[in-house]
Amino acid sequence: MCWGSLAQRNVVSRETINRFLEAMPADKGVLKIFDINLRQNFYTKEVISDSIKHCNVLKINDEELVVLGRLFGYPGLDMSNKCWLLLGKYNIDMLVLTCGVNGSYVFTPGSVSFQNTPMVDVVDTVGAGDSFTGTFCAAILSGMSVPDAHALAVKVSAYVCTQSGAMPVLPDNIKSCIKR
Repeated sequence: MCWGSLAQRNVVSRETINRFLEAMPADKGVLKIFDINLRQNFYTKEVISDSIKHCNVLKINDEELVVLGRLFGYPGLDMSNKCWLLLGKYNIDMLVLTCGVNGSYVFTPGSVSFQNTPMVDVVDTVGAGDSFTGTFCAAILSGMSVPDAHALAVKVSAYVCTQSGAMPVLPDNIKSCIKR
């Protein structure tokens, strides 16, 4: 399951998401992805904290990480240390940090994967984050290693940025990388 903070701005939606999360099995093969998506003032410290407690994969961007640092009282830590702190404090299996043109990271207990952002002619960034998250999770669930899943997610997201609209048809050279 993948959810974000924006979907929880309504009490009924938030309670429904929480009931669904509580009903999900705690198996290692089950991904509970909190794609934080901080927008305007549609979040609270409590919603963020509760959601992180329920997830085993946290997807966050560099700007959202700064906000979390302020919310949780560790604004002086650098980006990497904030990620390691969140990973350990909340016992998260994976923390995915996207940094736009500055690359992306996947932190797991004891290791970190980094991928540069490919230089592409950007047409539209709508859908880039969701395509990254969806590709990464599908790749992990299909048995890919974290570094390979990360590389594929970056490749798909970069391609999406070269297209108009959030859901372009993937070319065969990318489709062939996806395990079925």
